[in-house]
Amino acid sequence: MASMNVAIVKLSSIGDVVHALPVAAALKRDHPGARVTWVAEAREATILAGHPAVDEVVIVDTRGWRRGGAPIAALREIGAVARQLRERRFDVVLDLQGLVKSGLVTALTRAPRRIGFAHGFRREWPSGLFTNERVRPPASARHVVEHYVALLAPLGITAPVIEFRMPSDPRAEEWVEAFLAGTGIKPRDRLVLMNPGAGRPDKQWPVSHYRELARRLADEASVRVVVMWGPGEEDDARTIAASAVGGVVAPTTTLRELTALARRARLMIAGDTGPLHIAAAVGTPCLGLYGPTSGKRNGPYGVGHRVLQSPDGRMAAIVPAMAARAAAALLEAA
Repeated sequence: MASMNVAIVKLSSIGDVVHALPVAAALKRDHPGARVTWVAEAREATILAGHPAVDEVVIVDTRGWRRGGAPIAALREIGAVARQLRERRFDVVLDLQGLVKSGLVTALTRAPRRIGFAHGFRREWPSGLFTNERVRPPASARHVVEHYVALLAPLGITAPVIEFRMPSDPRAEEWVEAFLAGTGIKPRDRLVLMNPGAGRPDKQWPVSHYRELARRLADEASVRVVVMWGPGEEDDARTIAASAVGGVVAPTTTLRELTALARRARLMIAGDTGPLHIAAAVGTPCLGLYGPTSGKRNGPYGVGHRVLQSPDGRMAAIVPAMAARAAAALLEAA
């Protein structure tokens, strides 16, 4: 076991990869001599670079494979990835994603042990065709993080310590220092991050609700609000920041810079998004706003966080007054 060569297949998305980090950390904790390789898409690989429990990251472009238009080129790329994976001679592969695409990557490794989820726990049932050991997470595993680490049971790891161990980037830390100094935000200020974007429209809290929340927190809790944004979201971010005294719109950030900024915050407020889970992973208290997805399964993991779950699945049903009370309580606790 000491020289075990393991591949973790968790290709995307950002939040899902963050939730899977405890698998690598537990492997290294219980088997320090193991070599851990992570297979991921290019964007998500940024999170993994420099992680103390990940020895190597293999980047694949399954998004490009499925785009169409150049099937011959896609087949060539798949062949190159297959050779790259086979050359590493993995003993074990863990398919944490449970999709057909992750199952295909798992099969390409030709590892003798290919561990995945049992039927009913896979996101796409055919992915089970590519594994030869299938795990049913225990009934006590309610959060997706606990589902992921359950795949370690066949390797003798049955009570893993949950650690994310997000790597720190000195350049990103310097960027945060300069950014905060430029906005006049001091270390003693109560910095609150808001991330109003979402991967799906039905997971996005209304901009008008964020505006009201930002205003109330600035007026009643004396916080400095910094609003994060992604492609196509800058106008919404400016609208929200303008609602709060001293509100600031963050510049375009890399994932490393976002992580460094989250470390400095007193609170992160967002829907079910990657930035929310990054903040939780570095220990920043989080207020998660959940509608169509389950906060119990997919919320910020760990103690010191709060989830507001919509009673009817609609994000608009979470009213700003409710979020303001929850945010104030988290700020006081912190």
